[in-house]
Amino acid sequence: MQQEVIIVGGGMVGLSLALMLAKKKIAVKLLEAIKYPNYDDEHLAPYHSSFDARNSALSRRSVQIYQELGLWDALQQYATPILEVNITEQGSFGKARLIAAQEKVESFGQVIENAWLGRVLLSEVKKQPLIELIDGVKVTSLKQDADFAYIEAESNQQKYQLQSKLLIAADGRDSFCRKALGIGASEHDYDQVAIVTSVQTSKPHQQVGFERFSPLGPLALLPLPGEYRRSVVWPVPKGTEHEWLGEENDQHFLDALQETYGDRAGKFQKTGRRFSFPLSQVLAEKQAIGRVVLMGNAAHTIHPVAGQGFNLCMRDAYVLVRYLSEQLEQAADLGDAAMLKDYEKSRLTDQQRVIKFCDSVVRGFSNQNPILKLIRNTGLMAFENIPGIKPLVANYAMGLKA
Repeated sequence: MQQEVIIVGGGMVGLSLALMLAKKKIAVKLLEAIKYPNYDDEHLAPYHSSFDARNSALSRRSVQIYQELGLWDALQQYATPILEVNITEQGSFGKARLIAAQEKVESFGQVIENAWLGRVLLSEVKKQPLIELIDGVKVTSLKQDADFAYIEAESNQQKYQLQSKLLIAADGRDSFCRKALGIGASEHDYDQVAIVTSVQTSKPHQQVGFERFSPLGPLALLPLPGEYRRSVVWPVPKGTEHEWLGEENDQHFLDALQETYGDRAGKFQKTGRRFSFPLSQVLAEKQAIGRVVLMGNAAHTIHPVAGQGFNLCMRDAYVLVRYLSEQLEQAADLGDAAMLKDYEKSRLTDQQRVIKFCDSVVRGFSNQNPILKLIRNTGLMAFENIPGIKPLVANYAMGLKA
């Protein structure tokens, strides 16, 4: 009898993981709480709770994973390569640059809108005979014993009682599964809200991405398909987000971008609708317990400052599938608790490094003390001028040294 894995959570991580498993001939039952949008029009990518206005900067490693899945040709048309990264601080002298050609790589990664990424992933999942997709269904109970994990779920039409040797919980930062298992989580509220949108500028982006630290928060400006389109992710202090939202504030938002960013992009001419997302760090105390493993934001939700969150989740998923493939080759139990603990242990170094880095950047650049600003900018200059640092940082950012 073929072993079947249950995945709870059909966001970008859940869908990607399901496709990785199917490629290894592992059957998947994938449950998603929200009904997926209608994709009748091939030119549209309607928003879903998991495929919203945000963008993902896919690292080279994540791109490689999608290439292995045979998906990159479909994704490439919606993606833009990052050929250069500039890091600066408003009103300060420090500046650091990473240039793909100098690091002898084709690009540092690719920027793609989550709505398009989600559409491609979902379309591919629906083609896979080994994946059974059940959306619009809410999990109401999760239990396990020595032999199986058991879940109960319900939709408007019916109730489900399912069991599996392995259950993967990829149901987000407020994970029901994590709570049902009694797994605690530490949480740090950054008191920030990310303002997310796309803008049009008078100068072409030339595949250059910028991280601009400002008193308001770290402004990320990344290239999008279309010579003059750029994505904006701007964490601002919680409570100020309404100042930037709504059509009536379009010009106010553009003016603030112009003041913060300067004239490197020319004039900020147009802005799309802005969306806001509260920012916090949520870290599960355990990622594997019995026959259940936490994945994605259920395991670790981190600040988007360096665009590392989704890439870290992709590496987690890839490694887990490697462990499961080895189990399958040996006709062993896919939900073996010792194996899942080994997986968890194998991922801790990479996870802790990324989590600590992102948290340190947010905290370090949030303090406007003049002495700390001097130290930060001296560090940026050192990064720019000391040999050997850039290749090391570039490889980590691309996910190649995980």
